[in-house]
Amino acid sequence: MSDVTTPRTTPRTALVTGAGRGIGRGIALGLAAAGYDLALVGRTRAHLEAVAEEVRAAGRRAVVAAADLVDGTAVADAVARAEVGLAEQGGIGLLVNNAGVIEAAELPFDQDDVEDVWRVVETNVRGPVLVTHAVLPAMLARGAGRVLNINSGSGHRPMSAYTGYGISKGALARLTTMLDHQLRDRGIRALDLAPGVVRTDMTAGMPVHDDRTEWTSLDEVSALVVAFADGQLDALSGRFVRAGADTPDTLLAQVDEIVAQDLRTLRLP
Repeated sequence: MSDVTTPRTTPRTALVTGAGRGIGRGIALGLAAAGYDLALVGRTRAHLEAVAEEVRAAGRRAVVAAADLVDGTAVADAVARAEVGLAEQGGIGLLVNNAGVIEAAELPFDQDDVEDVWRVVETNVRGPVLVTHAVLPAMLARGAGRVLNINSGSGHRPMSAYTGYGISKGALARLTTMLDHQLRDRGIRALDLAPGVVRTDMTAGMPVHDDRTEWTSLDEVSALVVAFADGQLDALSGRFVRAGADTPDTLLAQVDEIVAQDLRTLRLP
């Protein structure tokens, strides 16, 4: 397997954004089942509290911090509360930037509402930038931490609609590569995970999926999240994986080839 410096022991804890429902809820519960304590962050406290009860029923600690993730002050406060709430467990070991939105209408850019396009870009880029920046100081002080950005194939390929979403996911991929390039030697690992197409409220409202019969399961998503959290995928830091196409086992079997050929990253050929 490719040589990679392993960061110091990372706390078995995670902060998950957008954890109140959908993929975020599934990721939080998957991590709890794997023995992780959770900080649940999002806009709607009632949804977060419901998930927190499920996490506690699984025997794990759950800290709730409601915040608007494009508000820098609110994000800093939420992250501070999460660090304090998980202090006995070692602080935040894994950040999952899951919260995100998509345009209200499935239209090409020239027909779309530019303000709605910008709402999507701001939410999907500013949010992860703010949360990651707030989480990093404690991770760097410990010399260990992992950042998982929930991405999409839309960030790598052209689409006939949802322009803001594609722009935001391309930017998120670049954030992942920048974090890896700048902070790998200081113990930080970063990964892009595309969850495939999971049946959620968001995908249910997208006409492009009206006739879909095959969906990615949350179990497949959670398996990759837990593998990254456990350090199994550290050699792929800065790269892109996809639930439904990749599994921890297939990635580990391919890791030398991926690294040697510099695959799974956003770059010019």
